Parts: sequence; structure tokens; C-alpha cells
Amino acid sequence: MTNTPPDPRSSQTNALDFDEFIGILVAFVTIGAILFWSFSRKESGWNFNSSLLPSPTPTTSPTPLAIPTPPDVGTRQTPSAPLQENLSRVTPSPTLNPNNLPQEQAPVPPLTSNRTLPLVIPEQKSTIPPPIAFTDVPSDFWARRFIDVLSSRNIIKGYEDYTFRPNQPVTRAEFAAIVEQAFGKELSKTKNTISFKDVPPAFWANSAIDQAVSTGFLKGYPNKVFRPQQKIPRVQVLVALTSGMNLNVPASQTRIISFYRDAKEIPNYANDKIAAATANSLVVNYPNPKVLNPNKEATRAEVAAMVYQALVRTGRLDAIQSEYIVKVPN
Repeated sequence: MTNTPPDPRSSQTNALDFDEFIGILVAFVTIGAILFWSFSRKESGWNFNSSLLPSPTPTTSPTPLAIPTPPDVGTRQTPSAPLQENLSRVTPSPTLNPNNLPQEQAPVPPLTSNRTLPLVIPEQKSTIPPPIAFTDVPSDFWARRFIDVLSSRNIIKGYEDYTFRPNQPVTRAEFAAIVEQAFGKELSKTKNTISFKDVPPAFWANSAIDQAVSTGFLKGYPNKVFRPQQKIPRVQVLVALTSGMNLNVPASQTRIISFYRDAKEIPNYANDKIAAATANSLVVNYPNPKVLNPNKEATRAEVAAMVYQALVRTGRLDAIQSEYIVKVPN
């Protein structure tokens, strides 16, 4: 009689059940070891009671975190007290959001400073335009500097072909226009205007003639005649400037007049005015300062020089050194 061999499937089933039992046992032992290790740690931050049970009322008040106060400008920040390290025996404090903490402000520079800043003065720019470069007034022309200054101030003008024509005679109407440009309305009107028969209302220099007559620079002729196209002589230019500026007649009139070699050619009505013009440096004689040529027609260059000297006398222009300006010795 033979024994029947055991069923292989039965032995395999029993072995698997035993292995599973061993695995489960090892798992429980491992979990138990972990739990024992965790509860034995005094400094552990785990607190299973807080997650499984309601939080009891803490017996010790939580220590608040010290919030830094923004430092005042220019002052030094005092460090806050250190935080207590033993937090395992108390309920953790609420976590603060770092974004809500006040940020330390950067020091702001003071508004005032003891340092003195240099005073910056803007460079003053001249508002006077450059003189007109006339093609017929060379650099060595005797009246060049007088012409340059007056042309830059629009007191005298040239012609469309960029010429000045310095040796051209000046008419009475042209002289009235120059006087108006030079003195404007700064002089008060002392005389009434005259309706001259030979100056129509549409005449180009009508207003300039009225201005020159009302301020005492010019006079007309008898019968209300002005003669605007007449060439004005040098003596009339000096008499007009002296009269319009109200220059005083010097006491030494005879001595001053005798300075000129051609003094006898001066009209009697103009002796006192020529003496006043000479004493105030209004007379400019080219090429010889001692020759007045009173009855000679005044050129545009001569009128420019004499008007310039009149403006120097009023303080509006700086004096120019010229050998042709008459200076009578005392």
C-alpha cells in the first residue's frame, strides 16, 4: 500500500498565508517603533493631539512676536528682544505673513543743507542785432563805427542794394526821419504841429516832420513852408540837435566859436547854438576838426556821426574815440 503525495497547491497556500502574517507583523512593529520614537522626542514639533482633539485652553500665554517699528529718519534702530525658543509646551502662535510686516524705510536725505550752493547767474545776451555790412563803407572809413552802431539799432538805414551812400547829402525830410528814429517819443512835445503847405498828408515823412517840429528839433520857413526835399546844411543839423535837446549856451561863446577857422561863415542866428553843440561834443568835422563848413550840405556819414554824439550826450550810447570829434581846450 502506497502513500499518496500531498497536494502541491495546499502547501503553497499555507506558505503564502504565513508570509503575509510575517509582513503584517513587521509592519505593526515598524509603526509601533516610529510612534514610540516620536513620543519620546522632547524637542519634537509634532503634536498629534492638536490635530485629533480640540485645542485646550493654553495654561501659558503665547509670547507675541516683536514687530519692528519703522525707524525715524536719521535715528538708529534699537534691536528687539529675542524670541523664546521653547515653543513645544505652548500652542503655536498664529503665523504672520511676511508681506504684512512693515518694511524698513530707507533713510531720506534732509530737505535743508548747510552746504552753500554756488549762485549761477545766466549770461546776459545782447538783444542788439549786428550792424549792417554796407558794401560802400570800408573798414577804415572815418565814420564806420558811428554808422555801425546806429544801423544795428535801426536808427539809420541803407538801400536795397546793401549800400549806405555815406557821402550823399541828406534832405530835411530824411533828417526828420532820422531824428524820429533816434529820439522817438522820449522828448515831450513843446510846440504845436504845423500843417505845411508843401507836406501833403500822404507824404512818406509826414509823421516824422510833425514829431521833429513838435519836439523843437526843426522849424519851418515863413508862409508855412517846410521844404522837405531841400538838402540840409551842417549848421542846421547842429542847431536842430541843440534846440531839441535844450542844451544850455556856454558863457564863453565867443572863445568857443573862435576855435573854427571859418567861424565868420556861421550865420548870426546860429552862433549860440554852434557854441552849445561844440561845448557838448556834438560837432564832428572831417577831415579837419578846426574847419566847420557850416553851410556845406551835410552828408549821411556826417549826420550819423553828429546824431551818435547827441545820443552819447543823453547817456544812451557809449562814447567813441575819434580824432574828428571837436574838443575845444579850456
